[in-house]
Amino acid sequence: MSREFPIGLTPPDWLVRNLRPQRAPLNWPAMARASISMALPLAVGLAAGRPAYGALASMGALSGVISDTADAYRMRLLNIAVPQLFGAVGITLGALFYGHGWVTVAVVTAVALVSGMISTIGAVASVSGLVLLLDAVIGAGLPLPGPWWLAPALTCGGALLVLLLALLAWPLRSGMPERASVAAAYRTVADLLAACGDPGRYDEVRYDVTQSLNQSYDLILAHRARHHGRSPELTRLLAQLNAITPVVEAAPAVHLAGQPLAPEVPEAVRNLARAVDTGYTGPIGLALPAPTTETGRAVDHALRHAADVVAVPDVDPRGIDDRLGSPASLSIRTARAARNVTLSANSWRYGLRLALCIGLAQVLVSIIPVPRSYWVALTITFVLKPDFGSVFSRALLRSLGTVAGLVIAAAVLAEVPRGWWDIPTMMILAPLIPAFTPRGYGYQTAAITPVILLLSDILNHQGTGLLLPRLVDSLMGCAIALIAGYLLWPESWHTRVGDRLADAVADTARYVECAFGSAADPAARARMRRRLYRDLSVVRTEFQRALTEPPPTGRRAAAWWPLVVAVERIIDATTAARVRVKHGAEPPSSAEITQVSWQLRELSEGVRQAETLVAVRTDLTGPADSVLEPLRQEVAAARAIASPR
Repeated sequence: MSREFPIGLTPPDWLVRNLRPQRAPLNWPAMARASISMALPLAVGLAAGRPAYGALASMGALSGVISDTADAYRMRLLNIAVPQLFGAVGITLGALFYGHGWVTVAVVTAVALVSGMISTIGAVASVSGLVLLLDAVIGAGLPLPGPWWLAPALTCGGALLVLLLALLAWPLRSGMPERASVAAAYRTVADLLAACGDPGRYDEVRYDVTQSLNQSYDLILAHRARHHGRSPELTRLLAQLNAITPVVEAAPAVHLAGQPLAPEVPEAVRNLARAVDTGYTGPIGLALPAPTTETGRAVDHALRHAADVVAVPDVDPRGIDDRLGSPASLSIRTARAARNVTLSANSWRYGLRLALCIGLAQVLVSIIPVPRSYWVALTITFVLKPDFGSVFSRALLRSLGTVAGLVIAAAVLAEVPRGWWDIPTMMILAPLIPAFTPRGYGYQTAAITPVILLLSDILNHQGTGLLLPRLVDSLMGCAIALIAGYLLWPESWHTRVGDRLADAVADTARYVECAFGSAADPAARARMRRRLYRDLSVVRTEFQRALTEPPPTGRRAAAWWPLVVAVERIIDATTAARVRVKHGAEPPSSAEITQVSWQLRELSEGVRQAETLVAVRTDLTGPADSVLEPLRQEVAAARAIASPR
């Protein structure tokens, strides 16, 4: 007999979304690296009679384990090494001003401002800002052993051990993550073709395709500025990634036709994926059925083109277009990032928000004697990271994760004697961090908490006496983050969730004009489509984050969510119409194009000006046999969603 929550006891949707673990495969290599890199420094420290030194190095390794998220080896080098340089600066500043009263408060607050501002630059800068502030708080809150330079040297050494273990297979597996990523993109496209005609499955797989293509382009183009034109392997992979784009464009046309493809078609894409994954060059037999419709011809033509590209061993780099535009040079990107940090309102707002909370925490623990007060600021640093999602959700998950982690830590500190038994204990606890991190922030906190407490006990020898103060510190940090970093900033809980969506609708109007304009460059059209899908992926992520907020933000986001899906379907319908025109259908008139784009802009303005869903006039008429008729239907459906009355 199934059990149901009694009326009134059903948990709210936002809480369920926060607590639901995300599905992710276990990363066994990362788990092995975490186990070795965090246990080995402890063993060396114990053997040398300096367990505190080993604990500091393990703390640095913990930072490296958290940063070890990239697939490509060159990106691992950046993700792990660069943040440690910032961490060394942070722990040095913190240690130099340890015990200086209000000067320490001012220094840590200033570091928090810088940390928040540089977090807006990009992924590597975000982690660097996080490690900078974390290490500064630790240095300012703990009496570190040895001279001033020893602590940063030990923490950097621990992180570099993680990097060394991650790079051991580079000579043998160089380029394999990039190939695997492109092959995975091909497999998701195969799943998309198999889902054509199935409304319940198609939209979900379409989002997976967007995510997979974004990841592959990011992975390959991260090295393009240095290697494009000189790396045949990189050029070939980029060509293969571009070659699957026409297949992706043909999929919406097939789906809107409502006729599933023959099983041989998605299987042919899987064969291409295997060829990409193994680096095979040579003839590839597709065994495709003869096409009989416009959409069938589009898929057949696109697959044969992709097979030709996959089979070619050498590709001319001068003919490769990256679908996202040429990346700027390193100097231009650096200057642009510096300008964004110093002039951007968002950068200053994030920095001031983080600095306010850290400053309040430092003032509070300076006035009130709080044991191991650095943990309050550490909690705020993790919870209030501006680019890590909802502050409210992270505060909630931080509290719950800390309680779960303390239960594990209580058993470890009470039952495991300090000394050599710390080594097998760490080898068991450390792999839980990369195992639980992809499942959500609360699960990551539950895994990190016992590890940090074990290392803290090696430094302070407090045993189970650490547990209750640590819980109090975490709750204090969460409270400060919620009040000073969330409730006092109306943008946090009065988010106009429709703004990004309105921008996407306006961009869709431009895409409609570009898709059917006679002067439109095919490469420019492809870049616009890729950027639009990428932007919609960001919009979807932002809305999913908003859904985890309590009312009214979460309720408002839930009301807007169907419109997000409707906009994605509008883009698919536009792409499908373009494919049909390319393969023989009558092109639409300029009046039809103008009418659709105008109505999309009107829809965009209506969405932008509305706090909630309101009536938006979208009256579309045209020939029933026009290729734009499915697009007009999707726009009308979006109008119906935006006009609930």
